[in-house]
Amino acid sequence: MGVTITVLGCDASYPAPGGACSGYLVESGSTWVWLDAGTGTMANLERYTDIDALDGIVLSHAHPDHWTDVCVYHHLVKWYRPRSGVVVCSTARVRELVEAVNGEVAPLDWRVVDETSKVKIGGISLSFSRTDHPPETLAVRLEGLGAAVAYSADTGPAWSMRSLGARGVGGPHDQGIGLALVEATLDPEHEGAVQHLSARQAGQLAEDAGARALVLTHIDPDVDHERQLAEAKTTFRGPVSLATVGARYEVLP
Repeated sequence: MGVTITVLGCDASYPAPGGACSGYLVESGSTWVWLDAGTGTMANLERYTDIDALDGIVLSHAHPDHWTDVCVYHHLVKWYRPRSGVVVCSTARVRELVEAVNGEVAPLDWRVVDETSKVKIGGISLSFSRTDHPPETLAVRLEGLGAAVAYSADTGPAWSMRSLGARGVGGPHDQGIGLALVEATLDPEHEGAVQHLSARQAGQLAEDAGARALVLTHIDPDVDHERQLAEAKTTFRGPVSLATVGARYEVLP
């Protein structure tokens, strides 16, 4: 039951040797969604599921470390293993960039979304929130079989994950967030330098939203990851993990 997340890539901005940029496989029941399609993630995706079984793709924003592998997937379903109807949700700018590179996005079922959108892909429901990051960037809440995951995408500290639901606030998301998948790009010395989070800030973001568990992701490959883990534990009271390629997280209701 619930939702399972498999990390396909978790490096910030560029892949470390043998690594990959942002990407996650989200499974709930018989539904499979590829969340962000950064460099190197399609090859890893094929390790963990039959790529022909993919139901949808969600792309958070137009920085290339979050979407470029969707161009490769588009070629696959257009020319090599023809398939129609796979839902793709993205900001308008991502669609424009893909069209500039690959031309018409058919046979993909491409849907432009914004912070007001509600989408259902198979058994997974998605809602969005615009973050503190240029260009237009959408954090995503994914719900399936009574469990919820919140993905920060890229953001600065002016955004609150409570916009994706927090336990006890009332409304449709009152059950809260089982797992917060939060970027932790910056080391403490560079906190506030750009619109990204340090690990300390990532922990506070998840703590304020009442998340039950936290996974740190999108860490600069040159930053000390173990130090990031320790920093997050100063602000988040629940279990904290470092994302690594192939790691799986089962989120229960």
